[in-house]
Amino acid sequence: MEQIMHQTMTELEAGLDQIRQSPQDSGVLELIVRRPEVGEREVLDAGELSLSDGLSGDSWKARPSSRSADGLAHPDMQLNVMNSRVIALVAQKKERWQLAGDQLFVDLDLSEENLPPGTQLSIGGAIIQVTDQPHTGCKKFSERFGVDALKFVSTPLAKEIKLRGINAKVVQPGAIKPGDTVKKL
Repeated sequence: MEQIMHQTMTELEAGLDQIRQSPQDSGVLELIVRRPEVGEREVLDAGELSLSDGLSGDSWKARPSSRSADGLAHPDMQLNVMNSRVIALVAQKKERWQLAGDQLFVDLDLSEENLPPGTQLSIGGAIIQVTDQPHTGCKKFSERFGVDALKFVSTPLAKEIKLRGINAKVVQPGAIKPGDTVKKL
């Protein structure tokens, strides 16, 4: 198995300009990843977004959340969306994108300024809405991509431009597939 060396902070910071050039109004859905069980990943050729389940077949609904009042899955954290330029930089190979644990990877500016909570995005036949729940890096992210990668997505600037990504919920169900346009409504 090929050994992947984690990027250093200097290498990661060198990619910031490329990330900042992400389209603001209309981008592309690059990858869909379903998590059928904790620790499992399935890259999908097509997916279905549903009001009750988020990405159909994903384990979001079965995942407890410390952020919800009842400890059950948080309704505003149905979908984890990450900028494809960020994951390409951090993961180095597309086969490793799925290790981030996000379901949707998009080439779109996810910054707070561009997509404040409440912003809706159309993807294929579906519409999702950005929520106010922060999407943060974790121990698993650090293990998979390195300590510097976790630090890179956790700085104040990184949080402002949402390098770790955003949380969203489905507001109109529909079919999605890689290559679909992701458009700010």
